[in-house]
Amino acid sequence: MTKEQISIYFQILQDHICEALERADGNAKFHEDNWQREGGGGGRSRVIQGGSVIEKGGVMYSAVWGDLHEKMLASMGLIEKVDFFATGVSIVIHPQSPLVPIIHMNVRYFEMSNGTFWFGGGIDLTPHYVAEEDAIWFHQSLKNACDKHDKTYYEKFKTWADDYFFNTHRNETRGIGGIFFDYQKTDETRNKQQLFDFVKEIAESFLPIYTHFMKKNRHLPFTEKEKTFQLLRRGRYVEFNLVHDRGTKFGLETNGRTESILMSMPPVANWVYDYHAVEGSEEEKTLGLLKKGINWV
Repeated sequence: MTKEQISIYFQILQDHICEALERADGNAKFHEDNWQREGGGGGRSRVIQGGSVIEKGGVMYSAVWGDLHEKMLASMGLIEKVDFFATGVSIVIHPQSPLVPIIHMNVRYFEMSNGTFWFGGGIDLTPHYVAEEDAIWFHQSLKNACDKHDKTYYEKFKTWADDYFFNTHRNETRGIGGIFFDYQKTDETRNKQQLFDFVKEIAESFLPIYTHFMKKNRHLPFTEKEKTFQLLRRGRYVEFNLVHDRGTKFGLETNGRTESILMSMPPVANWVYDYHAVEGSEEEKTLGLLKKGINWV
């Protein structure tokens, strides 16, 4: 398939996910901004706010091209100038309830004029409170999706997610992880169509996974204490995105579209100096589960 066909698939994916999330929320609608990149290409930024379940969420599509930035050239060890094409969909959802988790999903394709190309993506979940049965269900869903394509994918990409979505300055994971993969190229075992089929599998896993949590947890009662802890957990989410996330840092450093880059930020967050959870509390339990290498399945 061509880069244009991949880009069209991502546009259709954005449409489908936005329509389904509106139905699942039952109240709010997405607002769309169409934008153009000065160097080539553009995108459709769609944001939903003030919903019954979703407090703020974004489903972003882009297809951009042009000269590869010097920072990227240097990171790839390239000397000669090359053109690039990049397309993908990125999603972050921040719910109203502290008992519904934050979710992030990204699928992307990158191609250079020298013939090099790769796919990347993943899904990870950030519960404000970790419910072990939900974590098991989430990871089993991802394992099922991975196993359809390669039995080695889940363990490999789960470890990658544990290592990537990690706040080193806090010594804790952002959430309960998921899967993360990048630079997936063809080799003797995988052709381009097989890689694209896997990316589509992960992309199309998003809706059944997140609408499950929306439906299951949206009506659970919660306290003011739990709402306060949600704001603290959102603060840790912000810290990761601004301090560690490669996509956010690269976008800001290379004059990307700021509104789209910072779409992942929650509408409200909080920081408490030297926070310590009460011993034996649900808050302490959650913080104790924010670590790498937990075998959820």
